[in-house]
Amino acid sequence: MVGHSSLFSQVLLLVNRHQFARRVKECCAEKAAKGFSCWSQMVAMMFCQLAQAKSLREISDGLACCEGKLNHLGLHESPKRSTLSYANAKRPWQLFEQVFYDQLGLAQSLAPKKKLRFKNKLLSLDASVIDLCLSMYNWATFRQTKGAVKLHLLLDHEGYLPVFAHLSEGNVHEMIVAKSLNFAKGTVVVMDRGYIDYKLFARWTKAGIFFVTRLKENANYWHFEDRPLPKSGKVLKDQLIRLNPLAAGAPCKEDLRLVTIWDERNQCEVQLLTNQMQFAANTIAAIYRERWQIELFFKALKQNLKIKTFVGTSANAVRIQIWTALIAILLLKILQFKSTFGWALSNLVALLRWNLFSYRDLWEWINRPFDTPPEYPAIQGELFDLDSIPGQPNLTEGGSF
Repeated sequence: MVGHSSLFSQVLLLVNRHQFARRVKECCAEKAAKGFSCWSQMVAMMFCQLAQAKSLREISDGLACCEGKLNHLGLHESPKRSTLSYANAKRPWQLFEQVFYDQLGLAQSLAPKKKLRFKNKLLSLDASVIDLCLSMYNWATFRQTKGAVKLHLLLDHEGYLPVFAHLSEGNVHEMIVAKSLNFAKGTVVVMDRGYIDYKLFARWTKAGIFFVTRLKENANYWHFEDRPLPKSGKVLKDQLIRLNPLAAGAPCKEDLRLVTIWDERNQCEVQLLTNQMQFAANTIAAIYRERWQIELFFKALKQNLKIKTFVGTSANAVRIQIWTALIAILLLKILQFKSTFGWALSNLVALLRWNLFSYRDLWEWINRPFDTPPEYPAIQGELFDLDSIPGQPNLTEGGSF
């Protein structure tokens, strides 16, 4: 007799249903709902992400093929295409944003420490454009003949988790979002040259926030001190500089640091601008190399989850699909953190997609995915040990769904 629900059901158990219900009430998301709950919508959109469903028909038919296996998911029947389409167009996307931040807390509690040795929080800031067809998504203004939305992201290097996300039309500049962010004192923010704003740097410096970025090619400055170079590494120069206020337009008046390193791959010099005076020059170089992790995150998000093609054309539907993709990647990260197998994210997504409705213990499967399951699995009182995951309710003591 089978002692486990499907892997898909066990993954969804990582979402606290009581907390989800509170979010639904806060957002008034089920106002005037007639039978189709927000949880059913959540399950359908997570199926879209994890099963790589390409349309509403594939979501509806894919779940309909599993009739009899949906009770563990909190569904009584597969949603109709028109019902799911209407829910995605009308129900507030803010509900899924709140669920994302709720899941972030669980993921952060399991995340490993960053690789660099300093104690400061390290964050990467960047944005990625998601192209859309302007004739179908006429609200997504970007260029004259092209539509797009822009995903602004802040990546925490402890576990490489997205700790902040914001969706905007494609023509919204990254600096508008960057200026609205607040960081704790001592935070190190690494970003590319698109975020250079000297007035913002001045505000961050006065607040004790550090940044590392590349210097613009046309920057007007003079250096007034050469610092000693490390004996090893590829640091060519370590200088203290000041920006020319006449050429830069009332820029940061504080002293800044310019670290020049040799890029072996591209055979060129790279100039790094920072206000962090205490770290070694090699550490500044290592921080900027870590910025590549946010590029890898965007690549993994676009390749493994459904944010390049959409099952709805309204702005609300697009936002819901992107937020559910971000929720899905947090759930996948949690599985990675809990596993002893050493999964690559792409392999985990692929094998999970092929086994969504397999009856296996989730935690045994992620540790030994290629083991042959027992022919007669033991009946268990619990689907898996939720007590081992911080912040989850004890289902054996009155916590029912």
